[in-house]
Amino acid sequence: MYSGNLIIASMSSENKKWIPRRIIPASSKNFNLEGPKTRIHELKFAFEIFIQFIKGFRTLHFAGPCITVFGSARFKGDHPYYLKAMEVGKGIAALGLTTMTGGGPGIMEAANRGAFEVGGKSIGCNIKLPFEQQPNPYTQTSITIDYFFIRKVLMVKYSYGFVIMPGGFGTMDEFFETLTLAQTKVINDFPIVVMGKEYYEPFHNWMDHMIQEGTISEEDKKFMLFTDSVDEAIEHISKYVRKHYTVQPRKRLWWLFEKV
Repeated sequence: MYSGNLIIASMSSENKKWIPRRIIPASSKNFNLEGPKTRIHELKFAFEIFIQFIKGFRTLHFAGPCITVFGSARFKGDHPYYLKAMEVGKGIAALGLTTMTGGGPGIMEAANRGAFEVGGKSIGCNIKLPFEQQPNPYTQTSITIDYFFIRKVLMVKYSYGFVIMPGGFGTMDEFFETLTLAQTKVINDFPIVVMGKEYYEPFHNWMDHMIQEGTISEEDKKFMLFTDSVDEAIEHISKYVRKHYTVQPRKRLWWLFEKV
């Protein structure tokens, strides 16, 4: 019988009977993603997701227009990419926009720090992980999310533009999801700045290969600006945001317990 966990049967040498044996260990969060569960468990899981979204919406509703910076958690404070991300955060703050990151160390800390140290608004949307991800101290507002997909929705929903710094699998996941949303016009006229020409050169070449194979179009490259210049990046963001969006302050409703 299948109960949502992978079952494998083994034969006992004594009585020749097949004995089911569970081979995927359950953990508190991974268990939810291991296939079908009981209906009451699925209902509880759906409710948990709903609560996480409400928590995110209430926390970020008054964050102001954000620019999200994606990048690796592994760069230390003396790394050139860390220092560049700090300058990006300062530039975003100079535009009067809010710097949003994944709230962890490395590039995320650097962008938050750059905005924080010049008096700009700085927000971290953190994720619970067994390693790497501890909230950095350079945010005025921080929220911790249990699931990556909820975190990505929040980071896109409140952003008017994106800066992609060098990073690993997590950064690539965020980068490609943002590209897919732009390509499918789920988000429109949102600037996507890719910082680090040398780092992303293989990806740039791979895009040319995909165009040749017909899996993407030449037009898809226009979603991105590849640059090493912080000034060029900030100017690109400013041009798009000022052209397409008018920022209006949101009114706080006392009966929803929204603090003034």
